[in-house]
Amino acid sequence: MSVATAAPSRLSLQCEAIGPDTTTIRSLDWDRSRFDIEFGLRNGTTYNAFLVRGERTALVDTSHAKFRDTWLPLLAEQIDPATIDHLIVSHTEPDHSGLIGDLLELNPEIEIVASKVAIAYLADQVHRPFRSRAVKSGEELDLGTNPESGVQHRFEFLSAPNLHWPDTIFSFDHGTGILYTCDAFGLHYCGDDVFDVDPGAIAPDFRFYYDCLMGPNARSVLQALKRMDALPEITTIATGHGPLLREHLNLWVGDYRDWSSQRSANETYAAVCYISQYGFCDRLSQAIARGIGKTEAEVQLVDLRATDPQELAALVGGAAAVVVPTWPISPDADIQQSIGTLLAALKAKQFVAVYDAYGGNDEPIDSIATQLRGLGLKEAFSPLRVRQVPDATDYQRGEEAGTDLGQLLTRDKTIAAMKSLDGDLDKALGRISGGLYIVTAQQEERSSAMVASWVNQASFDPPGISIAVAKDRAIEALMQVGDRFVLNILREDNHQALLRHFLKRFPPGADRFAGVATLEGAAAGGPVLSEALAFLGCRVVQRMEGPDHWIIYAEVEEGTVADSEAATAVHHRKVGNHY
Repeated sequence: MSVATAAPSRLSLQCEAIGPDTTTIRSLDWDRSRFDIEFGLRNGTTYNAFLVRGERTALVDTSHAKFRDTWLPLLAEQIDPATIDHLIVSHTEPDHSGLIGDLLELNPEIEIVASKVAIAYLADQVHRPFRSRAVKSGEELDLGTNPESGVQHRFEFLSAPNLHWPDTIFSFDHGTGILYTCDAFGLHYCGDDVFDVDPGAIAPDFRFYYDCLMGPNARSVLQALKRMDALPEITTIATGHGPLLREHLNLWVGDYRDWSSQRSANETYAAVCYISQYGFCDRLSQAIARGIGKTEAEVQLVDLRATDPQELAALVGGAAAVVVPTWPISPDADIQQSIGTLLAALKAKQFVAVYDAYGGNDEPIDSIATQLRGLGLKEAFSPLRVRQVPDATDYQRGEEAGTDLGQLLTRDKTIAAMKSLDGDLDKALGRISGGLYIVTAQQEERSSAMVASWVNQASFDPPGISIAVAKDRAIEALMQVGDRFVLNILREDNHQALLRHFLKRFPPGADRFAGVATLEGAAAGGPVLSEALAFLGCRVVQRMEGPDHWIIYAEVEEGTVADSEAATAVHHRKVGNHY
């Protein structure tokens, strides 16, 4: 059975059976363009909930509050909400828990089954008493046998902290083989297909979602995969966002395993600390972590609220760099203990940095920075100050500061790699020449630019180019599939000033175009440089991952030449293993 109910602003609902006695209610948010750490969404998103009927009934997660007027009536068409016995809360982020309060109004006796941390968070969210059961790995909830199908629905729970919240649990139904994972294995992709029938269409969003939310917790991902390996055969991964994974299950799980193993291979890592549900810690910490992850450095997010003291001391003490938020002036006892554990675990040779949590009553950022310097620690980057409710530029500053830190941690490795190639091979590779270009991109408040030379025409019809972009380039975040950018082609007789400007190292969040003449509005993707010989307005169609670069194929949508008699500037290198 499939039911669709339309609502304003391109919101719709989808209700469909996905297994014996198991139904999904998918909330389709077609036009959502921003999420979490302010990364852009190209294909909207969904919020998935599930209804499982044994002898008793369980609902797995709810939906975003924006669906209140349509989601609750559709649920009531499927079952009287007052008869639902259990609500399994995978985690408490509002896009999955936004209607829990409404459900409690309809069914005050429902039992909420969640992690201990999630139940504590919910108490602060719904502001009313509720029945609850705290569960952890290995514990079970038996719904009994459905009298019509004869299937016994026995749920086993797996703790999955930091994927991507500290309160996350997975739920495995032994009766159907369905694993409910909420954020893990998800993707922001809104479409009519309930399942992953077209892997090519969703693969870029699947990888982008992993890089933004799961990659910074690669160690935690591997621990969750170990717990999953101990389960019986998994038939479907029922995610909280995007299509459910069933048709190509081994592909997606294998990707998570490979990507997380690669990120965890290096013993040198940065610990990015945050305080869950305090100010803007969650999003800012993720932006910093994503920036670090763009380099070859490893990163681990650490929740000061939920991480036990022993693990906190181990993660902080073993890190090459530690990034901390401003904490409350009057922290509660648990946070105070964590702050003490954090400070005691720091070591003199570590890099350290502070970012402003913007919690409303924070310890001044300069006071914390001074305290850390007093411990003999080295500053990784200047304090990241937030002077208003964080916007896209603040998250961009965080991401770029993280990238700078990652490059700092991998500096010795980079130098060693530059010296590793055979001399003749290195020189021969360097004889491959390329033009000189400035790539520019702009999305709302965010903008960036970089010097490029690895650019080639890649197709005639439609006209297309390929461009290699290093993974740790700030502009890479603005060159996802569907994004637009501008390729400014430099001229041979007048390119040195532009080259010097864009080759210099910019501090996090700096305006790359300050002091540079641009033609605003000349192209859809970003600024056109007034001194450029020509420009091409491009749209990203495909990305291929290389060892240290993304190979981007883009269709050319517009362009013009300022001087048809001038020649393109050319770059000749002496060696082939660095720019």
